[in-house]
Amino acid sequence: MHLSAALGPLLALLAGALSILAFAPFDIAPLILLGPAVLFGVLPNHISPRRAAWIGWAFGCGFFGAGVSWVWVSIHVYGGASFLLATLATLLFVMALALLFAAQAWLYQRLFHPATARWLGFIAIWMGFEWLRSWFLTGFPWLLLGYAWLDTPFSPLAAVLGVWGLSLLTLCLAIGLYYAVRQRSPGALLLALGLPLISLLLPDSWTDERPDSQLKVALVQPNISQHDKWDGRLLSDILQQMIDLSEPYQQDHDLIIWPETAIPSLYYQAAPYTEPFFNQLDSYKTTLISGFPFMTRDSQQPEIPRFHNSLGIFSYGSGVYHKRRLVPFGEYVPLENQLRGLIEFFDLPMSEFSLPEHTELSLDVQGRTLAPLICYEIAYPELTRTSARQADMLLTVSNDAWFDDSLAAEQHLQIARMRALENGRWLLRGTNDGITALVAPDGGLVERLSRETAGVLSVDVPAMQGQTPYQTLGIWPVWLFSLALLIVARWPRAR
Repeated sequence: MHLSAALGPLLALLAGALSILAFAPFDIAPLILLGPAVLFGVLPNHISPRRAAWIGWAFGCGFFGAGVSWVWVSIHVYGGASFLLATLATLLFVMALALLFAAQAWLYQRLFHPATARWLGFIAIWMGFEWLRSWFLTGFPWLLLGYAWLDTPFSPLAAVLGVWGLSLLTLCLAIGLYYAVRQRSPGALLLALGLPLISLLLPDSWTDERPDSQLKVALVQPNISQHDKWDGRLLSDILQQMIDLSEPYQQDHDLIIWPETAIPSLYYQAAPYTEPFFNQLDSYKTTLISGFPFMTRDSQQPEIPRFHNSLGIFSYGSGVYHKRRLVPFGEYVPLENQLRGLIEFFDLPMSEFSLPEHTELSLDVQGRTLAPLICYEIAYPELTRTSARQADMLLTVSNDAWFDDSLAAEQHLQIARMRALENGRWLLRGTNDGITALVAPDGGLVERLSRETAGVLSVDVPAMQGQTPYQTLGIWPVWLFSLALLIVARWPRAR
């Protein structure tokens, strides 16, 4: 396909942007095929790796520009940056993420120029870069291709191969369709249909309920303004609101869940307001779990305090979990000594969190084991898998008020639903202003509260037993298959 100098990057940019319509809240799943198919088509044999990198970067700018532009809300509305500064920062963030697609396209063209099975190499390298993006520089595993298939007949494949398997399915279908339409070669399409057809034959469930194991749970959504949350003058009012919402459920529920940093202070500051209520819950044998900031001392430098974004049990039980994946700028500031004080965004409240030296990986609630994950951590498939392997159910708490009415809240919920499906566990999701929800082991959304409303979601949640194939094997099957594609594509090359 011969393209003018401007047409290739333009098509890549548009295809990347339109691909976002496949994700929540739009959920037009077939559009996820557009991006890989177009990018493959505009990277023909004859162009140089440098030219391919430029086209890949354009695709990445469209993909991330449309998909994660919600960071502008955090920077401008809640970070205090001006309109122009927030726009510039968002553009820089998007263009930096797009460099991963530039490197992906450069490497693809460098290794498969020319080659007889370029399409196999394209799939293998794309999968490698999706995996790279999940951990490189702490990772940004957002908008993985596989999320688009969550509410389709192909979704059972996630319990076997995780979201990675659904990304692989996307690439096989996209490139197969490209060859069928553009090259009039149905052979690649027939081969590419293998994975989707297999997914249709998989069982609906790999796990089952433990008998007599249900927890009656109340998920509290207070809808506290992000501007008010860290105002110390409002601490008593905020905690009283949490208590008022919770009191009707204190006697007939096993568990009450407050969202991420629902206690917006060190606990000794909150204790005078909360202790009477927590003691009352103890008398009713009701467990309460809440997010809160936790202070420890560095083992090497005890005089230096360390703060953690944590989740703890405050009544009828004990246990504390510390967050293991922190959000840059929101929870810690890279190059802190250079950036602190430059603009208000670099001095956000509670942006001094640290990674823990060690933490509990589960919380025990009246004989049931919960795998806790705080906010952004639910986006990490492998992190969730390792925590969920010995757990009866999943618990994630978040404060999506940072994102206002952008796409982020619905995208975040979609990601959480995929974790439930991968691990065959019920998932409890508690948030500050939405979307508080209960998710079934098949990823189905059972109940949810509306955005930006205060309320309580009361649900009965059974503990699950057994493991999905993905829980047992993780990403390794997809990794090995991608490596096999890479080897076949390079073997031997036809001139």
